[in-house]
Amino acid sequence: MANAVIMPKAGITVESCIIGEWVKKVGDPVKIGDVLFTYETDKASFECESTAEGTLLEIFFEEGDEVPCLVNVCAVGNPGEDCSALKGGSAAPAEAAAPATAAAAPAAAAPAACNTKASAVIMPKAGITVESCIIGEWLKKVGDPIKIGDILFTYETDKASFECESTAEGELLAIFFEEGDEVPCMENVCAVGPHGEPTDCLKPGAAPAVAEVAVEAAPAAVEAAPTAAPVVPAKVSAPISPRAAKLAESAGVNVAFATGTGPNGRIIERDIRKIMENPAAYAAATAPAAAAAPAAEEYKDVKFSGIRRAISKSMTTSLHTMAQLTHNTSFDATAILNYRKALKAAGGEYAGITLGDIVLYAVSRTLLNHPDLNANMLDDNSIRIFNHVNLGVAVDTPRGLMVPTIFHADEMSLLEISQAVKQLAAECRDGAISPDKLSGGSFTVSNLGNMGVESFTPVINPPQTGILGVCGTIDRVRKGADGGIELYPAMGLSLTYDHRAVDGTPAAKFQKELAFNLENFTVLLSK
Repeated sequence: MANAVIMPKAGITVESCIIGEWVKKVGDPVKIGDVLFTYETDKASFECESTAEGTLLEIFFEEGDEVPCLVNVCAVGNPGEDCSALKGGSAAPAEAAAPATAAAAPAAAAPAACNTKASAVIMPKAGITVESCIIGEWLKKVGDPIKIGDILFTYETDKASFECESTAEGELLAIFFEEGDEVPCMENVCAVGPHGEPTDCLKPGAAPAVAEVAVEAAPAAVEAAPTAAPVVPAKVSAPISPRAAKLAESAGVNVAFATGTGPNGRIIERDIRKIMENPAAYAAATAPAAAAAPAAEEYKDVKFSGIRRAISKSMTTSLHTMAQLTHNTSFDATAILNYRKALKAAGGEYAGITLGDIVLYAVSRTLLNHPDLNANMLDDNSIRIFNHVNLGVAVDTPRGLMVPTIFHADEMSLLEISQAVKQLAAECRDGAISPDKLSGGSFTVSNLGNMGVESFTPVINPPQTGILGVCGTIDRVRKGADGGIELYPAMGLSLTYDHRAVDGTPAAKFQKELAFNLENFTVLLSK
C-alpha cells in the first residue's frame, strides 16, 4: 500500500509552506529518515524526512509551489503501486512525515503494520542531529477525543522544548511512554483512532507500554488532592519546565511554593495552575513556609538537567580530545566606544547595536583571512574549511549555555548581525529554538566583558578549531604622542585554538589583525 507524505505543519500559526528543493526524485529508493524535500515558511526553512520506506512513486507538487499544511505532497511505496487516490488530498494519519527542524512541528503518524484502523503517533525528529527526546507532559489522556492539530504532549531535547501535534483524528487509544521517559526519534509514542480499535501491534517492541488504567489514574490522583492544603516548598530549586516557568512569571507566582508532580519532582504547568486556583492557601503558606525552609535542610542534591548534561559532556570531550592553547591580548577600544556612542545618539534601530555586536562584525570580516580558524576538525588528519563565517555566539539562559549560529555572518551588515543575535538569544531563553540553529558553526565568540572579566580561557566548541573570548574594558597607561603619560581603554581578547590545526604564530596573526580592525573600525565598515 502506498503511503502519502504530507506537508508538515511547521508551527501552530503556519497554514501553508513553499517547497524549496526536491532532494529525492521519482524512482529513488527511500528509507525512513531520508530527507525528501526542503520547505519554507515566511520565517525559516526546514527539511522534511520520510517515515515510510520504499520507492518515491509520485510527486504531487513542484519546487516553488505553495502547499497547505497537512496536504499530501508525494507518495512512497512499492514500485508499480497505484497512488492516484492520494493525489491532492490530506494524508491519512498513518502516512505523515515529521519535519527535521521545525520547533513546534507536528508528530507524524507511522504506518501501522497490523490489522487495525488505529494510527501510531511517533516521536518527532526535532533536528538532524537529535536522536532521542524526553517526554515532558501529556496534555491529553487515554479516552480523550483528538482532532488534527491538537497538542498531545510536550517533549524536550537537550537544548529546547517543543509541543507535539497530532495529524490523526479519533480517540487517544493508548499511551506507550510516560512523562520523563526518553524516547528514540521516529518511535511510536501513542495510538489514535476509532474507539475500541486494537493497539497492541503498534507498541514499540522494546519499549514498556503504559497501561491505560495507570495513565487515567495519574491525573485523577492529582485532582483528588485537597485543594485547601498549604503548599510547602520542599524543593526550593526543583527543576521546572519552560511552560511552567513562563506561566509562573506572568502570574507572579513564587515557584518555590509549587510541589512538582512531573517526572523526578519536576514542576510542570499544572502545578503552577494549582497555586493560581488556590490563592488563599498560597498566601497562608508563603510566610511561614519561607521562614521554615532554610532550617528544614542544610543542603540538597540536584541532578543535572538535560542541557547541563550536554554541556558537561561536550566540554569534557573538548578538553580531552583537543590540544588547546589560549593567547590573551588587548587593543585600544577608543574607536569602538566612540562609535557605539554615536549609534546610541542616532537612536532608532541603530541604538540597540552593542559593543559585542561590533566585535562579532569585526570577527566575521577578519576570520576569512585565517581559514584554519574558520574550520571544523573532521579527524586527527583533516579539517573542513568553510567559505563563509558561520558564527557561533555563546548565550547564557536559565537552562544553561547555548551556542546558536549566525550563518554567513560575513555577508551581513552590522545591523543585521545585531538583530540576528538578539533574535537567536530570545529563542534560546524562551526554550523555543530549533536544534538545527544550535549547530553548524565554524567559529564561536563568548563575551564575558559585561561581567568585568579581564581575561579567561574559553573552551572550544567541538568540532570547531577556535573560540574567541571577549573581555571587559579597563584603563591602562601608555606613553602619549607628546611624551607624557596617558590613559586609554583597553579591551581584552582571549583566543583558544586547537594546536592540532593551528600554530601559535597564525593564531597570533589573527588576533593582531582583529585588534587592528577594531581599533580602526570605521575603516573596516567602509570596505
